[in-house]
Amino acid sequence: MSSYIFFDDALRILVNAFLASVFLLIAVSGIGLAIIETIEKSGDRVDTKRLN
Repeated sequence: MSSYIFFDDALRILVNAFLASVFLLIAVSGIGLAIIETIEKSGDRVDTKRLN
């Protein structure tokens, strides 16, 4: 029994890994932007209360 994998299988594995990493990067970026936006909004409320 040979221990190598065929080029098609290796290419499919690499493409799947790439697509999964792109999906995870987009998801984490969206979550990070939502957190930053929430922090900025809460900071705006605090600043308005200080000015009044």
